[in-house]
Amino acid sequence: MQEYRGLIFRCAINFIALACVSLLLGCYSVGEIKGQTTGAQVNLSGKNYKVIKAGAMGSSSGFMLLGIPFSGPTYAEAKQELYSSIGQEVEGRSVALVNQTEDRELSNFIFFQLPKLTLTADVIEFLEQ
Repeated sequence: MQEYRGLIFRCAINFIALACVSLLLGCYSVGEIKGQTTGAQVNLSGKNYKVIKAGAMGSSSGFMLLGIPFSGPTYAEAKQELYSSIGQEVEGRSVALVNQTEDRELSNFIFFQLPKLTLTADVIEFLEQ
C-alpha cells in the first residue's frame, strides 16, 4: 500500500512540475492584413502594372528579459529587409506594396522572450501608359 501512495505522490509532483514548465514556455502568433492609405488613387484592374516579386518578406526581432524589453522589432527594419529581398533596385521606380500582411510572434522561454515582426507583400511596378 505504501508503494502505491509513493507512486501516486511522485506522479502528482511530476504533473505539477510539467504544468508549471508549460506555463513558463510557449509562443503565440498574430497575423493581420494591413492596408496602406495615401492621397493617391490607383486602379489595378487593367494591365497598368506588373508584379516584380510575389510574397516578398522582411522580418525584425527583439529581446525581452524578465518581461523588460531591451530591443523591440521595428517596422523600418522589417520593411528594409522586405525591399532587400526583392533582389533588384526599386529606388526611382513607381512601385507599391499590395496584399501586405503583418505577422507578430512571441516565443516565451523561462527568463526571456523573443518578439518577432514579419511583413509580407507583393511588390508591383506601374507601367507607363
